[in-house]
Amino acid sequence: MTNTLWQGQLRDGLAAMGLSLNDGQQQQLLAFLGLLNKWNRAYNLTAVRDEREMVSRQLLDSLSILPWVTTDHLLDVGAGGGLPGIPLAIALPGKRFTLLDSNGKKTRFLNQCVLELGLDNVEVIHGRAEACTPAEPFTQISSRAFTALENLVGWCGDLLANEGEFLAMKGQFPDDEVAALPAGWRVKSRHSLEVPGADGERHLLVISRAAQSR
Repeated sequence: MTNTLWQGQLRDGLAAMGLSLNDGQQQQLLAFLGLLNKWNRAYNLTAVRDEREMVSRQLLDSLSILPWVTTDHLLDVGAGGGLPGIPLAIALPGKRFTLLDSNGKKTRFLNQCVLELGLDNVEVIHGRAEACTPAEPFTQISSRAFTALENLVGWCGDLLANEGEFLAMKGQFPDDEVAALPAGWRVKSRHSLEVPGADGERHLLVISRAAQSR
C-alpha cells in the first residue's frame, strides 16, 4: 500500500513542479525512501515519521532546489539521512555529489544507499567540515536543516571556491540569521520554494562572498 501511495504522490508531485524524471529514476527515489523509512526506526535519521508525508517532505522538498544546482560537483554538508544529496544525485546522474556528515550511523546509512541504489556518482565522507581537505574547493555547497547561516559560512567557507555559493535550505525566511552573517558574506539571492503537499514556508538562500571593494 505504501509503495503505491508513494508512487502516485511522487508522480503527481514531479508533474506539479515541472520536473521530468524517467521511470528508473522514480523507482530509485522510491527505493531510497524505503531505505530511509526502514533505517529511520533504528538510526533516527529524520523527524518525519508519517509515511503519508515522506514523499513531499523528503523527496520533493529535496528536489525543489534542482533548478539552482549548476555545478558539476556538489558538496552536501550535514548530509544526515541523505537529504537533499541523494535525491539530487538520482535526478542528476551526470553530476558528482559528495555527502559529508560527522555522525557515523548516518554515514553508514548513506554508504548503504550508495551500494544498494548503485549511485556511482556519490561519495560519502565521515568527518567534520572543519577537518575536510578536498583536492579542490567546491563551487556549490548545499545544506538542509544543518545549522545557522553564520556557522555554515564559518565552518565550511574554506571548502567553497572564491566565486562559489552556498545553497542553504530553510523553512521560514531566517531574518535573524541573515542579519548575523559575518562581514564578507551576502545573500546573493532568495527564492520561495513550492513543494506540493508540504505545509509551511520553504526558502532557498544563495549565499556568496561579498564583492571585494577595489
